[in-house]
Amino acid sequence: MSDFTISGLSWVISLVVIISIVACFLLAWSLASRKAPTNSDGQVESTGHVWDEDLRELNNPLPRWWLYLFYITCVFGALYLVLYPGLGTYKGVFDWSSTGQYDQEVADAKSEYEPLYVAYLEQDIKDVASNPDAVAMGERLYLTYCTQCHGSDARGSRSFPNLADSDWLGAGTPDYIKTTVLNGRNAIMPAMHAAIGNKDEATESVAHYVLSLSDSIHDAEKATLGQNKFAVCSACHGPTGAGNPLIGAPNLTDDTWLYGGSLTSVQNAIKNGFDNQMPAFGQLLGEGKAHVVAAYIWSLSNNDVSEKN
Repeated sequence: MSDFTISGLSWVISLVVIISIVACFLLAWSLASRKAPTNSDGQVESTGHVWDEDLRELNNPLPRWWLYLFYITCVFGALYLVLYPGLGTYKGVFDWSSTGQYDQEVADAKSEYEPLYVAYLEQDIKDVASNPDAVAMGERLYLTYCTQCHGSDARGSRSFPNLADSDWLGAGTPDYIKTTVLNGRNAIMPAMHAAIGNKDEATESVAHYVLSLSDSIHDAEKATLGQNKFAVCSACHGPTGAGNPLIGAPNLTDDTWLYGGSLTSVQNAIKNGFDNQMPAFGQLLGEGKAHVVAAYIWSLSNNDVSEKN
């Protein structure tokens, strides 16, 4: 939209608002100066509305107190539009905006609470995790920013990792967790259907072999057929299927499944792959808060620290 169009709309909106206030004021003034119409007997005329045969509505003017309140409302509206935005693009004498108020509140909160996070930032994450006050603070931050995906108990759900156990797709160290919170992480498993023969039978055989690694329900004969084809998967998951934390390749031998451990789920993973992403929270949280959140998350899978608290 061009500046000319915006300026034109601003003038139209301003005129409509001003005319509306003036019209309301004039309407109230005209009603205030009106006298009640009377008939030949000097009695106030009826509006014609009658209830219960003898209950008539008289055509009396509005009460003075009501009209005075209406005048005050009109004056208040005019003053408000001078002081605050409301007339098109006019920002008002106070130059107030909801964005400006939000930014000011955020700045005030940072000035008050940031020193707390800075103090924790100077400590090792494991030491922060042993501080009950810091852990409680980290839990509140977690409940605000992380529960939507990982759940309030941090045990995750399908396709969202459990943060309360010791099974990590990556290293699971304090620094690893903090880096993940700050920068996010992209988890990609390529589709392997073509690599293992482009046949559903081959995909099924490999799926049975993968299930056999964790002693899950599988067909032993088909698992044997899939063992040789698993070689293309070993580049990430290792020859034994134990995974590779350095690249986030999961351990296939521990019966812990992120996307489901059924035959259908494993087949789908092999055939179609996955491309999931955890968003980066660095800009939203800042390093200090991320440091405290990482300490809380790390404490969930390190019971010895939690028990000391």
